[in-house]
Amino acid sequence: MTRRISLALAGLLAAAGLHAEPIAYPATERGNVTDSHFGVTVADPYRWLETDVRTSPEVKAWVEAENATTGKFLATLPKRAEIKARLTELWNFEKFKVPKKAGGRYFYEHNSGLQNQYVLMVQDGLDAAPRQLMDPNGWSKDGATALAEWAPSEDGKHVVYAVQDGGTDWRIVKVLDVDSGAVKSDELRWVKESDLAWSHDNSGFFYSRFPAPKKGAEFQALSLNQAVYFHKLGTRQADDTLIYQTPKQPKLDHQAEVTKDGRFLLIHSRQGTDDRGPVHLIRLSDKKPVPRALVEDFEDTYTLAGVEGERLFFITNNKAPRFRLVAIDLAKKGPITLEEIVPEAAGTLDSAQWVGGRFILDYTEDAKSVLKLADAKGQMISTLSLPGIGSVGAIEGGGKDPETFFSFSSFNLAPALYRLDAASGAVSLFKQPATPFDGSQYVVTQEFYASKDGTKIPMFIAHRKDLDPSKPHPTLLYGYGGFNITMLPVFSAARLDWMEMGGVYVLANLRGGGEYGKAWHEGGRLLKKQNVFDDFIAAGETLIAHKITSKEQLAVFGGSNGGLLVGAVVNQRPDLFAAALPAVGVMDMLRFNQFTSGRYWTDDYGDPAEEAHFKNLLSYSPYHNIRPGVAYPPILATTADTDDRVVPGHSFKYAAAMQAADPNGKPHLIRIETRAGHGSGKPTDKIIEEYSDMWAFIGYFTGLTTGGGH
Repeated sequence: MTRRISLALAGLLAAAGLHAEPIAYPATERGNVTDSHFGVTVADPYRWLETDVRTSPEVKAWVEAENATTGKFLATLPKRAEIKARLTELWNFEKFKVPKKAGGRYFYEHNSGLQNQYVLMVQDGLDAAPRQLMDPNGWSKDGATALAEWAPSEDGKHVVYAVQDGGTDWRIVKVLDVDSGAVKSDELRWVKESDLAWSHDNSGFFYSRFPAPKKGAEFQALSLNQAVYFHKLGTRQADDTLIYQTPKQPKLDHQAEVTKDGRFLLIHSRQGTDDRGPVHLIRLSDKKPVPRALVEDFEDTYTLAGVEGERLFFITNNKAPRFRLVAIDLAKKGPITLEEIVPEAAGTLDSAQWVGGRFILDYTEDAKSVLKLADAKGQMISTLSLPGIGSVGAIEGGGKDPETFFSFSSFNLAPALYRLDAASGAVSLFKQPATPFDGSQYVVTQEFYASKDGTKIPMFIAHRKDLDPSKPHPTLLYGYGGFNITMLPVFSAARLDWMEMGGVYVLANLRGGGEYGKAWHEGGRLLKKQNVFDDFIAAGETLIAHKITSKEQLAVFGGSNGGLLVGAVVNQRPDLFAAALPAVGVMDMLRFNQFTSGRYWTDDYGDPAEEAHFKNLLSYSPYHNIRPGVAYPPILATTADTDDRVVPGHSFKYAAAMQAADPNGKPHLIRIETRAGHGSGKPTDKIIEEYSDMWAFIGYFTGLTTGGGH
């Protein structure tokens, strides 16, 4: 393959005073692979890049060559070092995660500032001095081994925890003795997508695992036949008790949950990304427990909110697209019936907790968090005061104890922890970090705009207060739009760095998410997925029309499903954007369901094996809709060589196709992290390096780092 020289880029770099040496993309072999779908022949010339980098010397060599090319270019960008230095300063403050209470002890994760991984802490009382329980920062030389899921036993004497190595979704589960700090001999393998739920006699815990995959297929094989087990402390995994499985339905996943009173085990089943699916109950006091079906269909979602006697409380979208709170009375004979406690409201009910005889209700109203307190009959008592426009994090607590905790953050507010006494409704500050920035110097507003079909879409706009409103500014537009996930105003040191530099940050709340309940989700999934792209494009057009930014200053960013979003809109409107950052994206919409967790995503995307869905998926698939001769904007795709959720072959193939289609255009580069996965568990130093590269890239192409700022 001939070297692809970017002459246009050479001129750009020369004009900016940078190295005028042109980009020479690595030579990428183009194969002859084709597939036939419903009479349509589809070429897949870069199929070979799907092979796991751990097993393919050819793919490994390609990754190294692409990283070398990208690294060489990024090293020429102005102010990259300054961006990293300031981003490091902004990141360097104390951070806390919401505590879990057990046995009178408070367990929580803590980071002193720049530690690669959070450390697990414990306090033996509310006012007691914290002590360190577990520090993952010594688990590996590169800091890429993380503490993932964990749960304290009911008596607070043990913690079951999961180890995540190199960003993989696989977990190794272990047990820690809280008093001695010793790690017990228990070790469980082939665990992922699993809750960890202790029995209330503290003898062991419930978890979910998959059969051991074939050697060499650990990071690409489909996830099938998950089952629930009980592990008794001090025993071998081979002796664990099988609790629940569905061998005739291998695509069903199962999560185990123990009620706060310890009397019931709930098993939630699903076959896709949506939480809708069967719910079974096991009464743990029975000598021969038999699962009882509470929900048998796949129509609606049921999330446990609490238990009181024989009554179980759930939030559900059954006959309530924005969710309602209901009760199931196990003492009643006959078919399961739902008793409405809190009816559907104008806001979307995201979560509920039964705490000390009251319900704490977490609503999303126009993409902002609102907390309410209701009595046992569902009558509203009060709306709790929050610090402003932002988002409530996890609410931990429940049962008879009225004490619970939650976090709150926004674009300009780092997460603070709050203690709530449900009995009195009093909210008090539990832990608040001292931050190296003044959040009051930033403004967060919400605007609504019309999408292509007239649907009103909300978006948040955040920036420094002192920006001149009479002229456009470099702007970063972020979106997700999928899987019923609600995007709220949350804090990120990286976003704050972009704003401090003088950029505007925009979050568009696209259809496909959960901001307005089931209808909002349905409006952006399956055959309506194009609505998500239209919503995002309309956001960009609105920002330009309102002179917040211009085409020459507008960058777009999204990760995972958001990476698909960015890839699709850049293909559809290459003229609209100055730069693009598709991260860990789903880029091949015809083969996404062939790897690891991809088969779940047919819930949102549709099944390529069905003709209607195939035609729709092909119409927007980023990999398949790259056209030769089109002037695409600068693109820096990011992924990780060991991502086993959205396998990196998606981004590899996309980058190869983009480089081949537009060899003499603006830079189309790929940055491939090593020993990192889809995002969770990524060490702080790798995160800072990645954002430094991304901000330097889009900062240069939007004029932010060449016309002021740092």
